[in-house]
Amino acid sequence: MAKLKTLYFCQNCGAQSAKWIGRCPSCGEWNTYVEEVIQKEEPAAAGSWKTATTAVAGGTSSKVAKPRPVSEIHYEEEPRILTRDAELDRVLGGGLVPGSLVLIGGEPGIGKSTLMLQIAMTLRQLKVLYISGEESEQQIKMRAERLTEGSQHSGCYILTETNTQNIFKQIGQLQPNVVVIDSIQTLHSGHVESGAGSVSQVRECTTELLKFAKESGVPVLIIGHITKDGSIAGPKILEHMVDTVLQFEGDRHLSYRILRTIKNRFGSTSELGIYEMQGAGLRQVSNPSEILLSQRTEQLSGMAIGATLEGNRPLLVEVQALVTPATYGTPQRSSTGFDAKRLQMLLAVLEKRSGLRLSQHDVFLNIAGGLRLEDPALDLAVCAAVVSSLNDVPIRGEVCLAAEVGLSGEIRAVSRLDQRLSEAEKLGFAEMYISQFNARGLDLARYGIRVHPSGRLDEVLTGLFG
Repeated sequence: MAKLKTLYFCQNCGAQSAKWIGRCPSCGEWNTYVEEVIQKEEPAAAGSWKTATTAVAGGTSSKVAKPRPVSEIHYEEEPRILTRDAELDRVLGGGLVPGSLVLIGGEPGIGKSTLMLQIAMTLRQLKVLYISGEESEQQIKMRAERLTEGSQHSGCYILTETNTQNIFKQIGQLQPNVVVIDSIQTLHSGHVESGAGSVSQVRECTTELLKFAKESGVPVLIIGHITKDGSIAGPKILEHMVDTVLQFEGDRHLSYRILRTIKNRFGSTSELGIYEMQGAGLRQVSNPSEILLSQRTEQLSGMAIGATLEGNRPLLVEVQALVTPATYGTPQRSSTGFDAKRLQMLLAVLEKRSGLRLSQHDVFLNIAGGLRLEDPALDLAVCAAVVSSLNDVPIRGEVCLAAEVGLSGEIRAVSRLDQRLSEAEKLGFAEMYISQFNARGLDLARYGIRVHPSGRLDEVLTGLFG
C-alpha cells in the first residue's frame, strides 16, 4: 500500500515544515503555510518509467555514482538542435542542447504559447510533442492556422493532458525528439496528493521532467506562469532545477517582444532576442537598432543616441529626457528602462562638475523601444539628453555616444568599442564621442566615422552644444 505523509509548504517560497507555522522563516511572509499530502509509492520494477520519474525522498536507484578524477572524465561536445529561429538560438547560446530543460516565463498574453507552437512547427526534420494543459486541440489548431509556417507539419503532435503518468506513457509510445510543456502549473503527478499549481506539485512535476530529459537526452521546453511582481510562479527551486531560464517581456499593447536570458548553463546570460508580434505570429527582428531609433523628420531636444551591448549584439538605442521646472517643492526623478539610482548619480555629477542647476527641475528619462539596459556606456548619452532638454537645444542626428561617466566628471572607457563603432557606421552615423582611454591601441582610421576622444564631461558638452 502507498504511504501517506502530511507536510506544510509555504505557498510563497516553497519552504516546508512538519507543522503549521504562522510566519515563514525563509521569506518572512505570514499565513502562507498550507497542508499538503505527500504520497510515497512503493518502488516499481527496475527499468520502468515510474522508476525513472519517481521523485520521492529515499528512493532507490539502479545506478550508483562513484567519484572519478576530473582528469579521467572525457567530454565530447554534443551537436545542438537548431530551431530555425535565430533569435531563440542566440539566446540559448547556439541552439537546444540535448537533454536540457528550458523554462520560459512571461506575462499572460505576451506570446509564450505562440512562440513555442511556432518553434514546434518549424522543426520539420524532428518529431515534436506539444503538450497543453490549458487549451483544447481545436484551440491550438486555430492558433496554428494563423502562423506563417502553416499547420501542415506532420511531425508536430498535439497532446492535451495534465497527468504526468499518462504523459510519459504517450512519450514512450511516440518517442519524440523535442517535448514542449504548456504549462508546468497545469500538470499534476499521482505521487503528490495536492492540487495542480501548488508548490509540491510544481516541484514534483519538474523533477520528473528533469529525470526524463537527462536519461533520454530529449530537450524539454517548459512554459511557466509569473506572479504579480514579475517572478516565475511556484517555488524558487524551480529556477534552480532547470538548465535555462528565459523571460519573455514586453507590453501586450505594443508589437515588440523581448526574450531575455536569466540563467543559462550552456551559454551567456546577457543575450537578447527581439520579436515583433504580427497577425501571422512572431517575426524575428534581425536588426533591432533600426526599430529602437525613432522615425522623426526633425531634430528635437532631449534625445541622444547611445551605443550599448546586449551579450554579443551591439545596439544603438535612443535615450529620451525631459527636464522641466519642478511644480511642487520636491523635484521628481523618474526613469523607464534605466537604473533610477544611476540617474540620480549622473544628475549629481552634472550639477557638481558642470555647474547645471537641476535641483529645482523634474527629470524624466526613457529608453525608447521598451528595453531595460544596465550598460554603463549609456551614461554619456543620458547626460547629453538631460543637458539637451534643459537648454532646449537638439543634438545633431548623426552623433552617437559611448562612454561611462565617473563621479569626478571623467569619461571612462567601455568594453568592445570596435563593435559599437561598426554598428554606428553601418547605420549611417558620422560622429561618435568616446573616452580618450578607448582610443589607445585602436585603429580609428579604418572606420568611416569621425571619433572624438574626450577625457572630461565638459569637453563632450562643449563639443555638442558649444
